[in-house]
Amino acid sequence: MTRARGIQLAVSKHSDMHQPTHNYHGVSMRMKKIMIIDDHPLVRIGFRLMIETEPGFSLCCEAASIDEALALIRHSSPDLAVVDLSLPDGSGLDLIKRMLAKRPELLVLVYSMHDEDLFAERVLLAGAKGYINKQEGGEQVITAIKQILDGKIYLSPEMTKYLKLKSSGDLAESALTPVEQLSNREMEVFELIGHGATTSEIASRLNLSVKTIESHRANIKSKLGLRSSGELVRHAVQWTLTA
Repeated sequence: MTRARGIQLAVSKHSDMHQPTHNYHGVSMRMKKIMIIDDHPLVRIGFRLMIETEPGFSLCCEAASIDEALALIRHSSPDLAVVDLSLPDGSGLDLIKRMLAKRPELLVLVYSMHDEDLFAERVLLAGAKGYINKQEGGEQVITAIKQILDGKIYLSPEMTKYLKLKSSGDLAESALTPVEQLSNREMEVFELIGHGATTSEIASRLNLSVKTIESHRANIKSKLGLRSSGELVRHAVQWTLTA
């Protein structure tokens, strides 16, 4: 059995018309298939238990990496994917884009420990339909999933207010933290530095030249007010550990 074994739990061998149905909001419809992508086994176990006890939902598969997720998505056909942003083989932002390229109708909820202020807008621009912090309880996670399945966006009330202020121009650029001012690509590089990747490893993983990665590193140091590569590595590691 391959590594992308499915951590696959319940991929139906039948068409949707033969799948179990459930009364959801008063309408008889097939079970909603949920996929979880997170590299922490305990998180996946807890999520599995939460989904399996919720009427109308089934957990169709689990993945611990980008490669596993992309391998599973074709066969499991989930309705909604719950995605962590920090994965061992790359960024969850990149995964969202790649999953939607393969399955445009897929709904995505980001479930992460990263600061919502920093990533909510980024994940929406990548194509996700919501963001929820891992500190939220299981009941709130189910609420977020149901809201997205109903065709709505899910964000915390505070984040919704924040984005309204930003879009209206009432939020000054100076109010943003230095890390918030990093571009999506710079964030990817910054996170990979925090995971211990070298410049050449980052270049290979992101399919970019070493020179381009060196340029990103220089821009990150400038934006974060860091003077040396050593400071950059320490800052990135500390940020990754607390994210």
